[in-house]
Amino acid sequence: MAVNRCIKYLLFFFNLLFWLSGCVILALGIYIKVSQSKNPLTSDYSGGVDLIIAIGVIIMVLGFLGCCGAIRENRCLLLLFFISLLIIFILLLAAGVLGAVGSSKVDEWVNQNMEKLLPLSNQPAEVKDNLNALQKELKCCGILKGSADWDQVPESCRCNSTVPNCGSNGFYSTTCTTQLISMIKQNMQIVLGIAFAIAVLLIFGMVFSMVLYCQIGKKEGATRPANA
Repeated sequence: MAVNRCIKYLLFFFNLLFWLSGCVILALGIYIKVSQSKNPLTSDYSGGVDLIIAIGVIIMVLGFLGCCGAIRENRCLLLLFFISLLIIFILLLAAGVLGAVGSSKVDEWVNQNMEKLLPLSNQPAEVKDNLNALQKELKCCGILKGSADWDQVPESCRCNSTVPNCGSNGFYSTTCTTQLISMIKQNMQIVLGIAFAIAVLLIFGMVFSMVLYCQIGKKEGATRPANA
């Protein structure tokens, strides 16, 4: 009994695609990480990027493992590949549920962290420098009340009247808390989109690997009596 070559090479090319997608995800994560602001005030909100990098590395390793298992018709590698995909699929489902539940608490979490910086004018010079850099980068002003959060409004709050969120007083009307929440939610959407695409790939990978695993088992079972 022979292994279905179509299934075998389908799984191989699937894993090759899986490996390439891991490379793309890893490159995307590294690019976002490098291009991100190094501002200490936003370092706590960049966990999604680290997750993308970790996912990219794991997918590359699994893709290579699956390719070897398919070409060599190695049941041990295929079983290990299947179990790994299943575990990741379950973790993705759990992360998706937690992300959906936790997304409603993002506003509260960011507000609580940013409120610790008030009053802004009493912060050390280093923190003020970081706040000014943040205001320039995100085109925002203040934490909760906009320019009213400052005793003396810094130049980083000033804006051109042609900017949509420029207030009548010449300062950005959008607070940095609002901009941070928007940035975090955008990152969450990217991560969830990648997770959904990966989950679909995982289902196909598990089906192909288990079909090939069973066929190799039948082949080995059929050849044993003949060799006895």
